[in-house]
Amino acid sequence: MTLTPEAMARSFEVLSDYRTIMDEAGVSRGLLVATSAVRDASNGDDFLDEARRRAGVDAKILSGHEEAAYSYAGATSGLESDPRATVIVDVGGGSTELAVMVDGVLESYSMQLGCVRVTERALGKGVVNERRRDAATAMIAEQLDHAWQAVPAFATLGDVRLIGLAGSVSTLVQLDARMGTYDRDLVHHRRISTATVREWRDRLANELPEVRLARPGMIRGREDVLPAGLYVLAAVMERLGVDELLSSESDILDGIASSLLP
Repeated sequence: MTLTPEAMARSFEVLSDYRTIMDEAGVSRGLLVATSAVRDASNGDDFLDEARRRAGVDAKILSGHEEAAYSYAGATSGLESDPRATVIVDVGGGSTELAVMVDGVLESYSMQLGCVRVTERALGKGVVNERRRDAATAMIAEQLDHAWQAVPAFATLGDVRLIGLAGSVSTLVQLDARMGTYDRDLVHHRRISTATVREWRDRLANELPEVRLARPGMIRGREDVLPAGLYVLAAVMERLGVDELLSSESDILDGIASSLLP
């Protein structure tokens, strides 16, 4: 995979804007991180060099485990204690991270799944037909098998508290609440059942992107990839045997920020 010049140029422009904002706010310390897309790209290092120059801060490509660790730290901050093991699922664009703390050690796995990757390689952007659904389901199941083989602890956790984060989960919560205007307090730590994830997955899969976009709560730019994110999310919940998840607006960014504190 190669990052296109057009995509890189858009990112560089945004990073230059960020640098201006940081200068105005007096920010002197920061960390720029790249995840799945840059990690998998043949020109990822070249992209990161220019991104580092534009942002004016240290930059690094995160490994899958580092990505999961930052996400876990962000998502679990401020949570009440729970006797159950806490698992986080971070459905990104190119990868999905699973992580759980077992005996003080973070066990994690980064699956080659994400709302963009599954859309492009299996599900497609329009109405989902049976052939595309089956292809996506098989792709997701294969990656879940890899995760359970690589981290045997996932199969022995029993009853777990599942925390869902990132855009697919956040958009689902806003759709389910018919939220015309984003309200973090209403999205953060909202409970969503597995049945609700399946209902929205199937409803959106049977609609064209422009119909999805018209729904209150849909975020522009998510209308073509959200069904894939929900296919991934539902499969993870089913594999873990959970009835619900807790959404979290505290995520990898919060984990990264906390790592920079003295």
